[in-house]
Amino acid sequence: MSKTPSDQPQNLEDELLAEYSFDYQKAKPNRFAVRNETQKLTVVVLDEDVAQVFKTPESVNKVLRALIESMP
Repeated sequence: MSKTPSDQPQNLEDELLAEYSFDYQKAKPNRFAVRNETQKLTVVVLDEDVAQVFKTPESVNKVLRALIESMP
């Protein structure tokens, strides 16, 4: 009869580490995850002087939408 995991002696090397190093460059998207194509987010880094004026994403979007409407 084969041994069950509880019958085997505990190995200290099998314990979880406090921290793991993960190389995100080699990561692949989860092909089984549901993809929500309705909203795509784009991250834009603002310069410090601009970020002091626009404190929330809503304020940035409001101004940019007004600018888009005023463009020919």
